[in-house]
Amino acid sequence: MGTLYKRAGSKNWMMAVTVAGRQVCKSAHTSTKRLADQLLSRWETEVFEGRFQLIKTNAPIFEQWADQFLLTVPHLKTRSRYASSVNNLKPKFGKLRLSQITPDLIDDFKDDRLAKGAGPATINRDLAVLRRMLKIAERKRFIARSPFCEVELLEERSLRRKPHIVPYEEEERILQVADPHIRALVVTQLETGMRPNRETLMMKWEDVDLVDDIIRVRESKTRAGIRNIPLSARCKAELLAWRNRLGPEFSPYVFPNMRNPQKPLNSLWCKSGFVGGKFRGIHKFCS
Repeated sequence: MGTLYKRAGSKNWMMAVTVAGRQVCKSAHTSTKRLADQLLSRWETEVFEGRFQLIKTNAPIFEQWADQFLLTVPHLKTRSRYASSVNNLKPKFGKLRLSQITPDLIDDFKDDRLAKGAGPATINRDLAVLRRMLKIAERKRFIARSPFCEVELLEERSLRRKPHIVPYEEEERILQVADPHIRALVVTQLETGMRPNRETLMMKWEDVDLVDDIIRVRESKTRAGIRNIPLSARCKAELLAWRNRLGPEFSPYVFPNMRNPQKPLNSLWCKSGFVGGKFRGIHKFCS
């Protein structure tokens, strides 16, 4: 049989039940006794049906848990990204047990990082890693409840630089003075909206179906990115002109490395840049 009680100076009700001969207590997070009694009844049912599991004693130290967590991330680039956030989190939480991390401490972490000049987006990336780590700890019963239930991420949209979308008139002026290889790339990017490095630069001529007017994206950042893209008449004309200029046997890649045609361009840089797949300025290639 469970019981309700209040701690001195607290408005919220506490619930207590006995599990395997051990009394377990937790807050109902409400000051209304009727609601607390309903929550207690639900908890008693979980205990009776064996659906409630005790929290494991001695939750791991954060820095140890963080090192174990990073080992479970298979993708090397993702692991490197998470490791950067873990290094930012360790000074604040490193010596604490997971059960000692509270919403107030997380808010203090945000304030400390802001005071040191970190941007909201950077801090949110760190918080996302911490949230995932604590969610796994909750699933493994090292903590009863993730403190992120009471934590909000920082607002970052208002601080993001808004893209400058080039109007059609300016686009035409750019294309008129662009070199052939730049023109072909720009038109392909404008007409298809493909990711610049992962999709456009890796595109091979065998992926361009000039009969059915389709570009086949065989590799992408995500599984959903593998798709067929309709080939517009404008893009088709530019690609044909570019292939005729290079010669059909010059390279298997549409945009090859001119020094080593058997390889694609590694990257591209620009003064204005691509934003969301939209062309914003004249680009130059980097081999």
